[in-house]
Parts: sequence; C-alpha cells; structure tokens
Amino acid sequence: MQSTNQFIEHPLLAEKQVTLVIKREDLLHPFISGNKYRKLKYNLLAAQAENQHTILTFGGAYSNHIAATAYAAKEQGLKSIGVIRGEELESSWKINATLKKAYDDGMRFKFISRSDYREKESDVFIDDLRNEIGQFYLVPEGGTNDLAIKGCEEIITQKDEEFDFLCSSVGTGGTVSGLINSSFSHQKVLGFSALKGGFLNDEIEKLVDNKRWQLMTDYHFGGYAKTSEELIHFINTFKEITSIPLDPIYTGKMIFGLFNMIKHDTFAVGTKIIAIHTGGLQGIAGMNSVLKKKNLPLLNI
Repeated sequence: MQSTNQFIEHPLLAEKQVTLVIKREDLLHPFISGNKYRKLKYNLLAAQAENQHTILTFGGAYSNHIAATAYAAKEQGLKSIGVIRGEELESSWKINATLKKAYDDGMRFKFISRSDYREKESDVFIDDLRNEIGQFYLVPEGGTNDLAIKGCEEIITQKDEEFDFLCSSVGTGGTVSGLINSSFSHQKVLGFSALKGGFLNDEIEKLVDNKRWQLMTDYHFGGYAKTSEELIHFINTFKEITSIPLDPIYTGKMIFGLFNMIKHDTFAVGTKIIAIHTGGLQGIAGMNSVLKKKNLPLLNI
C-alpha cells in the first residue's frame, strides 16, 4: 500500500522558491495511523509465522502505537495486551479517548508504575510478564525494531527520487531510520526530534547504513508531548491554509521546524523537500483535554 504525495501551496514557499510535498502516510488506514502501519506490517506477519496468538506492547496514556496495535491485532484475528505507563490510569482509563478506543478494539491492559515501566526492556521484566500472562509476541514501545525499520523503508519509492531532502519527525527512531536506509544517494534525511536532548543520535546510528542524515533538536517545544500556544497557532493556521491536519506531538513540530528553516533561508532556491506525515491524529482529542485544563487554545479537529 502506498500513500499519496500532496503538493503544498503556501505564501512562504512561494516567496522562498522552495517546493514542499507532504507524503500523506496518515491516510494509509483509518485506524492504523501512518508510520504505525509500516512498523506493524512485518511484526504481525512474524507473529503469525511463529503461531503466536497475542501481541504485547507498551505505551502511555495517549499512545498512537497502543491505538494502532489494538486495531491491527483485531484486524488480523490476534489478541493484544498493552502495558500502560502510569498505574493511576487504572481507575480513569475509560474517560481516556485513546485507551477506550484500544479497549473497544480488543486490547486488554496492564497498568504499571513509572518506575516499573523503566524496566520494560529488561529480560527479567519480560520473563515475569510471560510467567503472568503466558506466551506473546513482543513489540517494543513505539514499535521500533528491525522489522519495523524494514516496513518504514517502504515509505520512499522511486517516484520520490526527485527530492533533495526527506524529512520526518522522530520518536524512537524507527521511521527516520527506514527513510535513511531507503534514501537515494543524492538525498539528505532530516529527522526532527520530538524529545528533548540529542541522545537519539546514538540510537539512530545503530539502525542505519549511511551518514546522509541529521537530527534536528531545536523543535521539541520542551520535550515529548509538550506544546505551546505558538505551536498550536501554527498547526491551526496550517490546516486553514492547506486543509491538512497535523498532530502536536510529532508531525506538527516537524512542519513548524521546516517552515522556520525555510523562513531563515536554510534551503537554497529551487530545493525540493518531501516531509512524511506520520499520522497521530487520534491523539488530538486527548491533547485538547490537557490544553483545556491549562486554559490554552485548542487544536482544530
């Protein structure tokens, strides 16, 4: 399955004579959002090949990955279990739009403390889960592993060879690693980190086979799931101009960063850029509930 490329008309792009196309991975599937569709594709095939009947994975309260895994597992006739960060959610998950949808799609939850959650990659922790739950196929938090990267390598196709830059938001590094591996030799990949700090550089280096990339670390807006009135205004204005909705956790920050770079003449006249819309729109309702409590402007849905 391939997504469509959407040419963006915007006054800034016309002024700077830069071409921007957004690859609409968010439209791949109505419920398995964007890059999550890519990351889960080969993992689900592997689970079935191993005759596993249950998918277990990890995530937070508004996790795109949790929502996507629940639906993808249901679609393939598999059970799913979500190990959720924050034991306090056990009493309130039914009013959380993401978790309620995942539950309705068949996922069952195990809520654990944040301290226990930090142990999620340890062999002892995983063995304890298997002793408690039984056999399962493990998909990491965010979905990133070798099979996920294989899936994300399929985002870029021959028709994308004309572009000079490939851009993606970065969470766990899987999507951008797939882009780096599948990029053409004349292309540079820019990854826009949604997390504070440059530690993802080391993670990405372990997953890629070339050095034609750069991690942009100035557009995280304070860290994962952090936002600001400036970002909200940008996302709402961008939708008014282009009719394209952006999520505030990943793609919204990337597009904001790109426009800031274009504004400050980072790219030469005539540069062609393709940016990957990785989805995540299901999280807007949850973000708006947080913004409402903080008396901040809401995102237009």
